[in-house]
Amino acid sequence: MSRKLILWGGAGLAVLLLSCVISLSMGTARLPLPEVWGILWHRLPGVGTWVHADWPVSSEQIVLRVRLPRVLLAILVGACLSLAGAGFQGVLRNPLADPFTLGVASGSAVGASAVILFGLQTLLPGNWSIPIVAFATGILSLLLVLRLAFLQGKLQLETLILAGVVVQAFLGSAVSFMVSLSDKVVNEITFWLMGSLAMRGWPLALTLAPYLAVGLAVLTAYARTLNLFSLGERQAEHLGVNVGRTRLAVLVVSTLLTAAAVSVAGTIGFVGLVIPHLIRLAAGPDYRLLVPLSAVFGGVYLLWADTLARMVLSPTEIPLGVVTAFLGAPFFAYLLRKNKRMARA
Repeated sequence: MSRKLILWGGAGLAVLLLSCVISLSMGTARLPLPEVWGILWHRLPGVGTWVHADWPVSSEQIVLRVRLPRVLLAILVGACLSLAGAGFQGVLRNPLADPFTLGVASGSAVGASAVILFGLQTLLPGNWSIPIVAFATGILSLLLVLRLAFLQGKLQLETLILAGVVVQAFLGSAVSFMVSLSDKVVNEITFWLMGSLAMRGWPLALTLAPYLAVGLAVLTAYARTLNLFSLGERQAEHLGVNVGRTRLAVLVVSTLLTAAAVSVAGTIGFVGLVIPHLIRLAAGPDYRLLVPLSAVFGGVYLLWADTLARMVLSPTEIPLGVVTAFLGAPFFAYLLRKNKRMARA
């Protein structure tokens, strides 16, 4: 297991690093790859003195102040959403569960939009107001979805996604209503509906990093338990798993990761659905491998989605949520059809 993790993890980190450099070189101002490598090496402590800085100052400013924060933010947001999807799918034992289909992303967007609408960004110091409020409303939306799917004293997994779609539609209309209330912040709130990383800087990337670190640590700690969940809750209980505590911890952490990502980038769908499934197909269903690889490849996936959003119609930028929906919606349809066939069999 450790060997497999090293091989897959090493490959994932190599792909992530290469993707970062390629993305940093792409934009309205095209920069040569060797120049981007040189700029990055030049800024490394203890290494920069070995690199001769023979590039324009403008190139260094573009890489370090404009593109690098956005690239890191795309990686962090993608890792958060992918980890959240892996957590939801594992603890709910539903392959179609992810922050978007469960309505958690829309619930978090309601909280973020309310903070913007009523000017409560300074309620807490720094950039913490929006993530905390988004987490609270995300938790409430998740509880509502679970309540709708809880019938005859048992959580009905087959109705879970339907409940999520209902809640998502309702909360989406709530956000649209808030958009109509004020002309002053309509553009800011519309940002949450479409998803984007434009005009995001270093402060937001630094704000998101602790959420990802906590979420990754907790889900990694529960990886073995999530493997037992795949056998069924009753079997997991017989093997000594505290099902209630595990479900609560994983759901709360997955919601926290979703709220943090939505508070920074808006509503971005299907990342938590696509990446964990692809990792299962390639590396297997073991959560000891699935959790860390979801973080790595989730970052790679959203980084390339954001690069496409920037480059396809350059200099016009496509909303990031539109790109992920184009990529993820057909995959969701495929999984839905596949699950129906398995249910009939």
